[in-house]
Amino acid sequence: MADLNDIKKQVQDEVGTTATQETVFPGLNFSTFLLSLSTSAMVSLGELPDPIQSEKSVNLMLAQQTITIIEILKEKTEGNLTEEEERLIDGILYDLHIKYVHAAK
Repeated sequence: MADLNDIKKQVQDEVGTTATQETVFPGLNFSTFLLSLSTSAMVSLGELPDPIQSEKSVNLMLAQQTITIIEILKEKTEGNLTEEEERLIDGILYDLHIKYVHAAK
């Protein structure tokens, strides 16, 4: 069985940060980063409750900013994504654009 220091080292190698005794972060990659941004946009669109206030609210400006960030990432990573990552980013952008239009009505 691995001890806490081994786990910290493994996490540090995977994500480039140091884990604390209280928190061990799962491995991060481009897909989980995209999903995190997507979740943030969904909260801003009122599709998911704010994790702090536990209420749904719409902030179209913040949603648009997050969508734009994902679009910039798509543009800047063109030709460097796996097929799976390409499908993921395209699907996320499609879904967010549709939800943005509905929220803006």
